[in-house]
Amino acid sequence: MSDFTSNFWSVYVAGMTFIGILACLLLLWITARKKVVSTSDNTTGHVWDEDLTEMNNPMPRWWMWMFVLTIIFALGYLVAYPGMGKYAGMFGWSQNGEYDAEVAKANIELEPLYARFTSMKPEDVARDPQAMAIGERLFMNNCAQCHGSDARGGKGFPNLTDTDWLHGGSTEKIHETLEKGRIGNMPPMAAAVGTPEDVRNVAHYVLSLSGSPHDSLRASLGKPKFAACAACHGMDGKGNQGIGAPNLTDDIWLHGWGEDAITAMINNGKMNQMPAQAGKLTPAQIDVLTAYVWGFSNQKNAVR
Repeated sequence: MSDFTSNFWSVYVAGMTFIGILACLLLLWITARKKVVSTSDNTTGHVWDEDLTEMNNPMPRWWMWMFVLTIIFALGYLVAYPGMGKYAGMFGWSQNGEYDAEVAKANIELEPLYARFTSMKPEDVARDPQAMAIGERLFMNNCAQCHGSDARGGKGFPNLTDTDWLHGGSTEKIHETLEKGRIGNMPPMAAAVGTPEDVRNVAHYVLSLSGSPHDSLRASLGKPKFAACAACHGMDGKGNQGIGAPNLTDDIWLHGWGEDAITAMINNGKMNQMPAQAGKLTPAQIDVLTAYVWGFSNQKNAVR
């Protein structure tokens, strides 16, 4: 209930629940008081299919008590568990708590399995078939949604199988990325670059850095204006792994290639986020996943 964005809905649901229970009580009371006039032979006088007669027998007591017990159970459930607005229930049960408890139990059971890998170097873990089988499942469950099952990424999601790393491809940097996450921010730079024509010229200069098709005249005009971008990408355009600034000379384009894509990036900027896995995976799982991801771009030194 506490997940609702408005308090109105929690009150509404709680109110409808109580109205439903009261309606059941009212139905039971009305049914118990209602008397059907019967004839001398204890029938209601209704006959179907010539000989099917409706008798006027009272409701079985066991049925009535089952109905009452059901209502009592519903009221008791609302006291013990969440169901009345923001009231958490006597037992303090929640779906999140249940999930966390199950994850904690599973992690304890899996500790012996990961214990062998915690004392190994990531490079050695990457050569262990059992560790890589575990790493594959961790990757599929936690990383493939963005980077793809083959780890080749897509538009806006880095390819993990090449040697182009925004923050560095060492095991230490990969572990840091997995544990803490990353936030990449390219601010809008149109005002710093100059006019719309200047922005187009800079786009062509950026294309020229990687030898991509470009207008050489525009590129020459855009080179001086590129100074506004050099603070992050460097005057040579080779980027800066310390702040996650991409290398513009390697013809690898995370958010699209061409004049239009680069112009849009300069005008609008871009923010990317790699979520931290520290609260989701155990340290031992992050260690194994680090070795598995490192192995994508170091396949000669890893088991696949």
